[in-house]
Amino acid sequence: MANVLIAGATGAMGQKAVELVNSMANMEITAVLAPHLDAADREQYHLSGNVKVFNSLTDVDPTVADIWLDFTVPNAVYENVKYALNNGLLPVVGTTGLTDEQEQELIELSESKHLGGLITPNFGMSAVLLMKFAQEAAKYFPDVEVIEMHHADKKDAPSGTALSTAKLIDQVREPHESNPDETESLAGVRGGDYHGIKIHSVRLPGYIAHEQVLFGGAGEALTIRQDSFDRQSFMSGVKVALEKVGDLDHLVVGLEKIL
Repeated sequence: MANVLIAGATGAMGQKAVELVNSMANMEITAVLAPHLDAADREQYHLSGNVKVFNSLTDVDPTVADIWLDFTVPNAVYENVKYALNNGLLPVVGTTGLTDEQEQELIELSESKHLGGLITPNFGMSAVLLMKFAQEAAKYFPDVEVIEMHHADKKDAPSGTALSTAKLIDQVREPHESNPDETESLAGVRGGDYHGIKIHSVRLPGYIAHEQVLFGGAGEALTIRQDSFDRQSFMSGVKVALEKVGDLDHLVVGLEKIL
């Protein structure tokens, strides 16, 4: 039986994670980190009376859990994961917003502690496959742009999935600039730029998580798209991560690394 602390347990993804862990025979929620949760309101969030409630990172007792499952916010995730690794907890992280430098620092920390963990921008299988297919297509189509569409409350842009897609494409794509002389009459209209790969972010009510990778070539085009219509679709990936994180000896980035 593995004990799990869920950080961000009262959020939309956190609540799906609570339902998932409660359904697993080999996992138990022993604690949550939720800044605005009153311990008396546990039942409202499907938490048993035995679950310890911590309202701040400084209050967390690291001995209460084996795994740190993080669905918090971009400005908290780095300190959360650092705390988990420094205190012997295995982090499984679905929160986006970490910089490349922060990821590398956390990986090095995990290696020094000989602790496994997983950071994944998206737990959905369709998103993982989109990234894989896009990387393969980029070998043949260097002209590419990424459009990601999310719910209006998403706190970071671009999405972690879109940025990871661009990074994977960049690994195989020859340096390429399709129109070096273009100008913007409206600043930012061409989107963000990751090594020449344009990324566009849409934030609207009614959306959950969606991404398109558009490739253009002479006389042809290729579009790869994935859609997540319900946050429940991410839980199969979370389940795999929880079950396999104990087999890792350092922090890895990307669900595809453990499939």
